[in-house]
Amino acid sequence: MRRIPPSWALTLLLAVLPTTGCLFRTRPVEEKYSKAPLRETSQAALIDSIRQQAERVQSMQATVDIDTSAGGVKKGEVTDYKEIRGYVLARKPAMLHMIGLLPIVRTTAFDMVSNGDEFKLWIPPRNRFVVGRNEVQSHNPAQPMESIRPQDIYDALLIRPIDPEREIAVLENSYEILHDSKGNRVLQEDYELIVIRKKGENEGVLSRKIVFSRTDLLPHQQYIYDDLGNLATDARYANYKDYDGVTFPSRIEIDRPQEEYDIKLNILKLEINKPLRDDQFALEQPPGAVVVHLDRPQSSAAAPPSNTRNRR
Repeated sequence: MRRIPPSWALTLLLAVLPTTGCLFRTRPVEEKYSKAPLRETSQAALIDSIRQQAERVQSMQATVDIDTSAGGVKKGEVTDYKEIRGYVLARKPAMLHMIGLLPIVRTTAFDMVSNGDEFKLWIPPRNRFVVGRNEVQSHNPAQPMESIRPQDIYDALLIRPIDPEREIAVLENSYEILHDSKGNRVLQEDYELIVIRKKGENEGVLSRKIVFSRTDLLPHQQYIYDDLGNLATDARYANYKDYDGVTFPSRIEIDRPQEEYDIKLNILKLEINKPLRDDQFALEQPPGAVVVHLDRPQSSAAAPPSNTRNRR
C-alpha cells in the first residue's frame, strides 16, 4: 500500500478543517479593556502617598451604617445583619472603639475596644463579655461574633505606611476586573504595591498588598496576610470624599475569610483629627455578663460573672 507523505497529510488536514467545524470554533472575547483615562506614577510616589495619608489622619470619629454577615462553608450557613447603626472612634497609634446598635430598637448589638495589644468585646444579645490579646485567635462557628477583633478593623480603616526598617515594597503593574453598567467584565490596569516584612537577614514574609486604581491613584483594596502567608483581611475602599481637607473612602468593606465574617461600613459622618479622650476607649465589664477569657484554657474560658465569683 502506498503511503502518503507527511507533508501531503498536513496539507490535506488544513484544507479539510475549515469545512468540518468540529475541531475549532471562534467565539467572542468576554472581557474588554477599560477606556477610562489612566494615570501614571512611580513606586516611590505611591509609597509617599501612603505615608502622607497616614500622617494626615491621627484620629477619626465616624457615624456609620453597618451591614455584616457571619458564617460560610465551615459553619454551613450565613447569617446577615442589616441596617446596624454604628459609631467608630480611632486614635493612633492603635486605639479603636466601635459600637453597633440593632435596627429599630437601637439597643447595643456589640461594643468593642482595643489598645493595640488587648481587646474587649461585649455582645449583649448573648450576654457574653470576651477579653483577650489581639493575637489570640478563636474560630468558634457557634459564636462567630466572638471572632471579631477591633485591631483587624483598625488595620483595615487606617492603612499603615511602609516601614523601611522592617518592610520592603515592590511594585507590580497588574490589572483588575471591573463590570460595566450591563454587567460585562472590564479589564483595567492598576498598580499593586506588594509589601514584604523582613524576617532575619535573608528572609521575608508576605505582609500586605495595596492595590491602587490607575484612574485616581488612590488605594481601592488592601490584602493583609498572617505570618504563614494566608489571606487574613481583604479590605476594599470606594466612594472617596473630602472630609476636612482629607480624602477618605466613604464605603469600606472588610472581609475576614478565615473567621468567615465580613463587615461593610457606609460612612454617614466623619470628623478627622478631633481630640479623643482616653476614657472614650474604655469598656467596663457589665454586671451579670458571662466572661470569656480567650487567653485561658478552653475549659475555663467561660467563667461566672465577677460579682458572684468573688463571693465567699
